[in-house]
Amino acid sequence: MSKWIPKTSDYRSVMEGQNPWQQIGSVPLELAPRSHRPLADELWKVLLDKKSRRHQIILGPRRVGKTTVMYQTVGRLIEQKVSPDRLWWLRLDHPLLMDISLGDLAKGIIEASQATTSRPAYVFLDELTYATKWDLWLKTFFDEKWPLRIVGTSSATAAIRQRGTESGVGRWEEQFLAPYLFTEFLALQNRTVECEVQQNLWKTIARMAAHDQTNGGLFPLRRKYVLTGGFPELLLDVKPGPDEASAVLKSQRVLRSDAIEKAIYKDIPQAFAIRDPSKLERLLYILAGQITGVLSPNTVAPEIQLAPQTLESYVAFLERAFMVFTLNNYSPSEDSVQRRGKRLYFVDGAVRNAALLRGIAPMSDTAEMGLLVENMVASHLRALAYQQGVRLYHWRHKTREVDLVFDHPDEPMAFEITVAKSHHVRGLDEFQSRFPRFRGRCFLVSSAPEFRMPTKDVHGAIPLDAMLVAVGLQEEKALSDRIGGSAATPDGQLLLF
Repeated sequence: MSKWIPKTSDYRSVMEGQNPWQQIGSVPLELAPRSHRPLADELWKVLLDKKSRRHQIILGPRRVGKTTVMYQTVGRLIEQKVSPDRLWWLRLDHPLLMDISLGDLAKGIIEASQATTSRPAYVFLDELTYATKWDLWLKTFFDEKWPLRIVGTSSATAAIRQRGTESGVGRWEEQFLAPYLFTEFLALQNRTVECEVQQNLWKTIARMAAHDQTNGGLFPLRRKYVLTGGFPELLLDVKPGPDEASAVLKSQRVLRSDAIEKAIYKDIPQAFAIRDPSKLERLLYILAGQITGVLSPNTVAPEIQLAPQTLESYVAFLERAFMVFTLNNYSPSEDSVQRRGKRLYFVDGAVRNAALLRGIAPMSDTAEMGLLVENMVASHLRALAYQQGVRLYHWRHKTREVDLVFDHPDEPMAFEITVAKSHHVRGLDEFQSRFPRFRGRCFLVSSAPEFRMPTKDVHGAIPLDAMLVAVGLQEEKALSDRIGGSAATPDGQLLLF
């Protein structure tokens, strides 16, 4: 270790403990499991790209595996022959490291690594927001061209968005890590699915319909996924067997403690100086009871003794903490998009169940399962929309509504989601009548096995599992296209898990 580390065994043991690959030459399997999130398979390429100097900040809910992605990225860099001595991990919430400024830590790493512009040091900052003036230091590193390539993450994701708006412009890129999509869960279960991924979702769905790739027989796994939630710690523990109730109860217990209480009582107050976080918890409880519904601040605000404007701010805080998201009412003109009447979803339906302390009730409640399924499709489309820079909406006019509007600039689509045996499509019919660019691009997504492309006069039909597979694999391709460059999957290549 270099002289920049104080000559005490405590500091040296901390640095050695956080960087085991500098002693053994590899990342321990316990830190970097072989099962990779797609982001881990792409992020290392960005770091090795000499044309890109931007810092990489991983954002997402608690428990989705942000830290694991960073460890896996360290492993991929070692595989690419980057010397372990140039790879540095700093967990910035450690009491000893909190006593040293981020600038001094960076100077020490540059000295110890003998880093240069052509041979930079790679620095992984876990719990980034614990560092004093972290945003200003990242700005300094970029503007002054320090020989560092930085990846950061934090459980206090709200703080990243609150403080980093000005400093981060052009200097760092945010990578959103969503909960596991259904396709990722299938991969964990060694289940093979087929999908010929095309340039965009419309073309992928059309190819699936033409080849009748319905991916049937996935209902038992989908049910486990919906009830457990897309969090790796929980999904890795899912095993075949009848004890579904135990998995559901464990999911709610873990998510209640880690994904909800820590975000509400730690992350959000840290970022926004909330004096009474118990009102946030009460709000989340009320929102959980309105999942997939239209949010009405004037109705909800009196229940927790907040002004409607303050309540809207609190909902925004929950969104920035990646617990919920809202969709605006669709309009073909951005100027006339209706900000009121937002539809509410949870980033994962299992977080909603934990907020309500629902226990095993969702296992047998058909109506509730329908809400969770719609939330699942919405969260999948939102993850894809993020990667492609596409707007996602709902649409409602008087008594007519459409669940999800995927406003792709070239191939827009609209979806109505149901698990019922019969479901009216009057909303889809009126929607495409009002907005001709969606004519022949409207679908009913259901548990029925029918797979049919729409015509200008008749809506199409997509089996629910096929929809999830198409969106999940399209999202992986979009991620690869966006940050992986030439590594993107070519059109028509058959992807198999």
